[in-house]
Parts: sequence; C-alpha cells; structure tokens
Amino acid sequence: MKKMVFILLMVGLAACQERQEVTFTDEVRLPMTPVKDQGQTSLCWAYAMLATIETEHIAKGDSVHLSPAYVERVVRRKHLRGMGHTLLNVMARHGMVSYDAYPDSAYHKLPKPRWVFMLGARYTPLEFAHSVCAPDEYIALTANEHYPYQQEVVLDLPDNWEHNRFLNIPKDSLLAHVERAVRNRHAVCWEGDTHESGFSFKKGIADRHNQSDPTDNHCMTIIGIARDPQHRLFFTMKNSWGTHNPYGGLMYMSAEYLRDKTVAVYMTREAYEIP
Repeated sequence: MKKMVFILLMVGLAACQERQEVTFTDEVRLPMTPVKDQGQTSLCWAYAMLATIETEHIAKGDSVHLSPAYVERVVRRKHLRGMGHTLLNVMARHGMVSYDAYPDSAYHKLPKPRWVFMLGARYTPLEFAHSVCAPDEYIALTANEHYPYQQEVVLDLPDNWEHNRFLNIPKDSLLAHVERAVRNRHAVCWEGDTHESGFSFKKGIADRHNQSDPTDNHCMTIIGIARDPQHRLFFTMKNSWGTHNPYGGLMYMSAEYLRDKTVAVYMTREAYEIP
C-alpha cells in the first residue's frame, strides 16, 4: 500500500512539473494582432509573413490586420506549401484585403472582395497590398554553410518551388541581425525546424536541439525578446496553432535554437541595415 501511495505521489509530482510554466521576463514585446489558428492547412508561411507585416505597421502606429483566408481563396489550395517569399509573391500577383473584410470564419460564405476600404479610401486588393508592403521592402536571409557566404543563393528546398533567392550569411551574423531588428521594433518572419524534442508547443518553449542541418517545416513571427530565470536570451514567437498553451499561443525560442535551427528569416531592408 505504501509503495502504491509513493508511486501515485511521484506521478502527481511529475504531472505538476509538466504543467509548470517557465516565467520569462520581456525585454522587448512588439504589438500584434490576435493569435490565429491555421487549422489543418499548410499555410503557416502565409500566417507568419502576414503577422510580420502587421506588427511592422502597428509598431509604427499604423493599424493593419490582414486576411490569411484571402490567401487560401486566391491560391485555392489549403495544403499549398511555401515560404515567406511565397506570401510576398501572392500579394504581388493577387493583392491583399483586410481581416475584417474576409475573416477566417467567413471563408466559405463570402465572395472574393473586389475592394478594400481603409480610412475613407477605396483600394483594389492590389493597391491595398502595395500600400502595406512595397515591392522589395523585405529581404530574405539564410545561414547555410553549404553555400558561399555574402552571396544570393537559391535554396534547394521543396518549399522553395518558386526558386526565390536568399542572401547567405553566417549563423552568428544572422542571429545578430535578428536581435538588432527586434530591439529596434521590427518584426521578423522566422522559418525553420520544429521537429526537435526540445520544441514543444504544449510547453511554449523551443530550446534543446541536436546539431544536424535544420529542416524546413514551419514559420512563425518574432515579436519580442525575453530572458528566462537563468537570464538566457530567448525570442518571443507568435505562432499560428491557436492559443492553447501556457503563453496564449506564443512561444519562447532560445537564441541557441534559433541560431542552429533557422532555415530563413525575412525582415525589412530598413531593419537589415541597422548598424
């Protein structure tokens, strides 16, 4: 009987430890639109890049909320895989509309919008897209030792089926650019490897990882910088898997994880050029 009580106590203690969340201290937290849920779609690249554009505008005092459902409508495929570049290309070809005009819940009920109304002005979707994201406003960076550094390269990845180009820089340089961008109130779209045992949406943390080359399987938006109780550097990530984790859908990714498990990041050229 005593042995059984001991076992039950140990199981209960383990469960409590599993539920216990780490307390992070924010150093930077950028404003954002509500966390969304991409559901069964493969459109994380759209959710993350749109959230990056939104936060970039909101941080400058311009209220922007964009529609992932519109992207799904114009590409007509829930399971189209892509990268941050893919969203920028979709916007350049098909435009964009506001979330209020085309919310996720109304995707199958509303016709494709012909106009976007904003601050008393009327735009076509293409005009609206250009007003929130100018051509060539964003730069794509990678840190891949298999390609020459300081050159633009085409990553040989299934999700890069459009053959978009990335500026290849060393890992430490990429990490430094990301940190400088966020500290100067610029959002960053992150793309990389979430197939690690140290990546847990349930816990809201991405930390432990191995040293293998990263795979390209998810995108999120970097909207902050924080420290854990040991004062280690973490980046605050806005995910698109709903709000059911200890941080309301946000995640904390260690600087070491980001350094080693990044496939690409996207930031404005203004952010990239910060000295």
